[in-house]
Formats: sequence, C-alpha cells, structure tokens
Amino acid sequence: MNTTIVSKNVKTVMRTIAAGVCSLALVGTMGACGSSGGKVDERSKTATSVADFGGMDALEKAAKAEGQLTLIACPDDWVNWGEVIKAFQTKYGIKVNSTNPEASSAEEIKAAKDLKGQTNAPDVFDLGQAVAISSTDYFAPYKVSAWDKIPESNKQADGLYVNDYTGVVSIGYDSSKVPEPKSLNDLLDAEYKGKVAINGDPTQAGAAFAAVAWATLQEGGTLDDFTPGIDFFAKLKKAGNFIPVDATSATIASGETPVVIDWNYLNVAAAKQNANYKTVVLPQNAYGAYYSQAINKDAPHPASARLWEEFIYTPEAQNLFLKAGALPVMAKAMTDDGTIDKAALEAAGGLPSDIKLATQKEIDKANTLLSERWSTIASS
Repeated sequence: MNTTIVSKNVKTVMRTIAAGVCSLALVGTMGACGSSGGKVDERSKTATSVADFGGMDALEKAAKAEGQLTLIACPDDWVNWGEVIKAFQTKYGIKVNSTNPEASSAEEIKAAKDLKGQTNAPDVFDLGQAVAISSTDYFAPYKVSAWDKIPESNKQADGLYVNDYTGVVSIGYDSSKVPEPKSLNDLLDAEYKGKVAINGDPTQAGAAFAAVAWATLQEGGTLDDFTPGIDFFAKLKKAGNFIPVDATSATIASGETPVVIDWNYLNVAAAKQNANYKTVVLPQNAYGAYYSQAINKDAPHPASARLWEEFIYTPEAQNLFLKAGALPVMAKAMTDDGTIDKAALEAAGGLPSDIKLATQKEIDKANTLLSERWSTIASS
C-alpha cells in the first residue's frame, strides 16, 4: 500500500473547525477513561478473527464482559465519528471512552506507549497511512468478517491495519452562480472568471496540496511530477479565474468563493450552509488519502477492540462515514451488493473508478517543486 499525507495534511483541516464543538461534546465521555473495565478473557488478546471466539455471539459476550472501549483521535464531527460511536454503544451496550479527539496520528502511537498497561490506553487507532505503515510493531493482527469485501490494495496482508475511509479531491460549486463543471479544464471558461479557489496554500495546507496533485492527474501527469498541476493553476490565474482566497465554509456561504477545489467531505460539509452548493467528483484519476484502523496489541479491552473493528466494516458504519462525505473503503462492494446509501453517495460526489495515492517520496518531491514555483502563481 502507498503512504499518504498524515493527519496535519488531512484530518486537522476539519478538526480545526470542529475542535471547540468536539472538545465540549466529549467531556462527558472522558471522565470514565481511567476507570477499570470488566473481565478480560485472555484469549481475546490473540484472536485474529471472529472464528477464534467461536462466532460473533461469543465475541459480543466477551466484549460485553469487558464493558467498555477506549478510542483516541475520533472527534464527533470528523467523518461522523459521533454517530458511529453512538451507533456502536446503542447496538452493543458497551461504553465508549473517546479520548484526546484532536490527537495526530503520531500522538496516537505515543499514547499507546505512554499508557501501556493502563486501563485508559487506546484500544484501537485511526491513523494516517504513513504512520500506520511505520508503526506495525504496535498492532495486533485481526481480519474482520468483511475481509474479502475490502480491496487487496486497502489492507495489510496479515490484518495489522486496514483502510477505513478516504476523501477525494472534488469541485464544489454554487449552482446558482455557475454551471456544473464536467472537467478540470471547464474551469478555464469565462463563466468561472474570478470564482475559483482552493483551501489554502499548497506549500502549507494539505487540502491545497491535494488540489494540485489532483490537477496533475487530471492533466495527464503522474504524482512523480506535479508540473502539469502547477501549470494548470498558472493558466487558471492567467485567465483571471483563480482567486487567491483561502476557501472556507464561511467564504462559500457568503458567495466569496463560488467554486472550490477541495476534499469532497469538506465540500459536502459546506453545502450545509449553502443549499445551492453541490459537489462533483470526476470519475477518472481521483486523488485520495486513506485512513486506517488498527488494534493496539496491548489493548486493555481486546475483545471490545475486535468487536469495534467488526462494526466499522459493516454497511451501517461505512454508510455513516459516507453521510459525512468520506468515501468508505467498502464503497465498491456495497454498491455492487445494494447496501450503499445512494443519496449519501450522490451528495459526496459519486464514486470514482480509481483513487490514486501519493508515496512519501512523491510528496517530498512535490513539496520541493511547489516551494520553488507556487509563489509566482500566488503573486502574479
């Protein structure tokens, strides 16, 4: 699997917006984080599938005996974690302690090290791909019941970590001000003059970096060389269509940025403040950045951790991610078997035929090129 941009480049964009709300919302659940759990069945610590428990009923029984689950880095307003947590608690009656919602992926691993042996250590992780790949010594292998529905490219072969959701770069547009763009080059047309923005500076912001990466792919380039994407934005600026405004939900709501190239889940969120705002995901050459689930090998609640993973890879939980605009890893399989939330998928911009990811080497090379060339676009 390829590495992708870690949390400061994807997750923090949305978390910064949601931080105040999420911190307050989670105060009530964090108070019990240090409390001791129930009885732990030692077999749960080494189970690599539900078969090792003797079936789902036995796994549920073991998890309910533990009585709780500790999460980290799952803010209520990030990819709908609030609803996912609530659904899990309602379904199984297991208390969820949601700790340090604003933690980065690296901080998740540090918490596992610092809290090892304590009942408030994280049971599971939600990690950016680069950190997941480099931290497998902290993970317990586990293959969920839906393993065969998860693409091979989206899971570690032994079950040490598995992708759960991704954003893809999209075009958000105010349908009352501009026509629906059908391609990247449509944005060069006169109808979009002075109307196209991105989310920040690509030398500093992950969402803006992703916009250039995606433009590179749409222009027929590869992630090994961002020149085509940078050249496109130079053309967009020359046409008078690109505006140097950092797009936010507020600028979209006010009409200051009618067209925004951004992660699809951020464009979906912006539509909550502007009923005319729509999201388009072009079907080919999508650019994404997956997050991955993993179980802490020292999880204080090992059965609950495994039951959580089973739940995450059900259509119920995967569709909750989709409701927030994030594309779940099982989207293709769910589309094929009819369990996908079609309305949520349409609002998210649709499912592209392929999603390309950048390696760390490609990211580093692109950052060097952007540092050399982007200032001429921003200032011209």
